[in-house]
Amino acid sequence: MATRPASPSFPAAPRPSPFTRESSPKSLIRAKRRSRFSPLSVSGSPRSADLAGRSVALSVDIPATFDQPLSNHHKLMGRWVAAREGTTRRYTRVGARKRIEDVFNAAVLEILAPIELVDLRVAVLAGENDNPPAIALVCESLGQLDLGWIETGDAPVPWRAAAYAALGETLGTALPVFGYQDLFDEISMYYWDGEIDDESARQSLTAYHGLSAEELAEQTLPSEMNARRPDWMIGTNAAKAASLPKTLRAALRRLRDGHKALDRLASERNAWHFDTDILYEYVPGIEECSSLPPLTLVPFEQFARELDDVARHGMEMGFMDVCGICPLPEVSRIDDWFESLRLGVQFLLAAQHLVRFDPPNP
Repeated sequence: MATRPASPSFPAAPRPSPFTRESSPKSLIRAKRRSRFSPLSVSGSPRSADLAGRSVALSVDIPATFDQPLSNHHKLMGRWVAAREGTTRRYTRVGARKRIEDVFNAAVLEILAPIELVDLRVAVLAGENDNPPAIALVCESLGQLDLGWIETGDAPVPWRAAAYAALGETLGTALPVFGYQDLFDEISMYYWDGEIDDESARQSLTAYHGLSAEELAEQTLPSEMNARRPDWMIGTNAAKAASLPKTLRAALRRLRDGHKALDRLASERNAWHFDTDILYEYVPGIEECSSLPPLTLVPFEQFARELDDVARHGMEMGFMDVCGICPLPEVSRIDDWFESLRLGVQFLLAAQHLVRFDPPNP
């Protein structure tokens, strides 16, 4: 059980298409955020713990090698551990600290273990300036999410489009992820001054970027970008639920039911809830990171240039990769946090099942 921060890294999703192409000089674009944020900075500060993928630790302010008083987040977790164990034992400070971390570790990892769609880590934050401790949930995967049969299968396009649309409508509740419309909007704002039709985009490229007729002929225009979308990315191609096979309907219903359960949680008791103001209080300086989420549902094969353009700042400064942050003003909130963590994992397992599911052709 580590009590010091791990080095920052971005493990790939199961079949990622990472943002790696060298971008053009005009490519420094900041994508819009959907209530998500970026990596916790790693330092020796006592402010927070930085927890490596699928491992958990508390902050470095109480090194295990020194017999110092327990910090506020160890004390809060200690009361939770004592209530779970139901027996009274005397520990040294070092022993108490290790026991608290081990019990919390095991409880978190047991819940996260089945998830393979993304890599997640947990950070326990020691609140300062009268703030209570908090727990942050962070996504460590980077690039295009594995879409499985939706992208590479040979099932009918309406089935694939229905599954893709469902993921786009729901995944942002739990994960820092952006879709095609987010990408298009950012490319439009940067290159075409927000225009969405070809003629207006040409005028913008001429007026604001000073392109010549020859240079203009080489530029991507809105219609060309939209035309690169595979048919399964287009929402109007999605089949109605009644026309889908029973097994696929069941997989989509499981996804939407999991999303509804997560969406109904009160924000102050939700491990997956993101609040920028709360994050800035616990991790000052994080606003210097890119506002871009680390994950996307946009296929890299068709949109490599655009994805690399919008990702350039994130590759340089870090992505906004926190799934949620939850302050813990009292010990009872820890059980609430765990319950919401379970609900979120059930939702992500439904998404994982959907992308692995390959419906038989009719």
